[in-house]
Amino acid sequence: MRNTWLGAVLLVVAVGLVYLLNSVLMPFVASMVLAYLADPLTNYFQRLGMKRPIAVSLVFLVLLIVLTASLLIFIPLVVQQIKQLGEAVPGIFAWFETVLAPQVQEWTGYDLRAEITNVREVLVENWRDAGSYLAQALGHIGRSGVAFMTWITYIALIPVVTFYLLLDWNRMLSNIASLVPRQWASDVFRLARRCDEVLASFLRGQLLVMLCLGVIYATGLTLMGLNFGLLIGFVSGIVSFVPFLGFIVGIAVALIVALFQFGTWWAVLGVIVVFSIGQAAESVILQPKLLGDKIGLHPVAVIFAVLAGGNIFGFTGVLLALPAAAVFMVLLRELNDRYKQSTLYRAEPRSLTSLNHHDGLGRHDERESS
Repeated sequence: MRNTWLGAVLLVVAVGLVYLLNSVLMPFVASMVLAYLADPLTNYFQRLGMKRPIAVSLVFLVLLIVLTASLLIFIPLVVQQIKQLGEAVPGIFAWFETVLAPQVQEWTGYDLRAEITNVREVLVENWRDAGSYLAQALGHIGRSGVAFMTWITYIALIPVVTFYLLLDWNRMLSNIASLVPRQWASDVFRLARRCDEVLASFLRGQLLVMLCLGVIYATGLTLMGLNFGLLIGFVSGIVSFVPFLGFIVGIAVALIVALFQFGTWWAVLGVIVVFSIGQAAESVILQPKLLGDKIGLHPVAVIFAVLAGGNIFGFTGVLLALPAAAVFMVLLRELNDRYKQSTLYRAEPRSLTSLNHHDGLGRHDERESS
């Protein structure tokens, strides 16, 4: 009982420190996540005969090449498509008013034109407000150089801290393992392995699934000649960490753009085919190969964890949300397994004969006593 209370106190202290230091902890938590994701690649290079510092340096070189290639190839394309989207907004509203609204009114009797006009006015007003807010924010940044430099320092710290964490990752794990009380060691190590399986499957596997889906959607829509196909495809891939959310958002936007751009049912069919191929690839290849059945994190649990962590601890809470949810789910499964093996769960119910016999004995004793 004393050990239980000590563990509870330590947990409360840890949560309190995270709450009080959430802004300072942000670069360190981000670095821990990056180091955790990059550790398997570093271990692979070590198994090839490299020393740990050389392996870590090679991992950073690979990440730098990938990041540079992404910035040089994809960022200009995405920026160009966002610019084209801003230029196409007036035409989209005109199409809604002249083509879609009359069709909806003919089918349902409801006039959408007033609603479209209100939406356009709200967007224009907010766009102007956004410009003024941006100017105010830039002016505030100029006046508050300390806050600006603090954020720049935090961002610059992330690769430095990640490098040193990755360099000493195995040693840190060994030191933490040596501090675990020997009587708890087997259970703690078993639960830690289960948490690692869940985290590895979700973080690494889901990132690969998101990337593959984004490539499939973006390639298919671009080959169709759909405007903003690259942007729609990659946004659909990014939000696909929740099952069907990326599919629903992406296909809805792509169908609207296809109707506006081509105005034919063949374009609609093409969009449906592209997203159907993505869903088939996810169900048959990506999910079984990259994720398997080790995750156990329900989409609702993922959304709740991210929102709750962000609301309580800010950006640090968002980074900690999924690891904390994975650990919580593993502990819940452990409690469920222990409950299923307990005498409380496995005890056989008393038969009706024994209950009647017991009741009869009780009444017989009452008659004798009276």
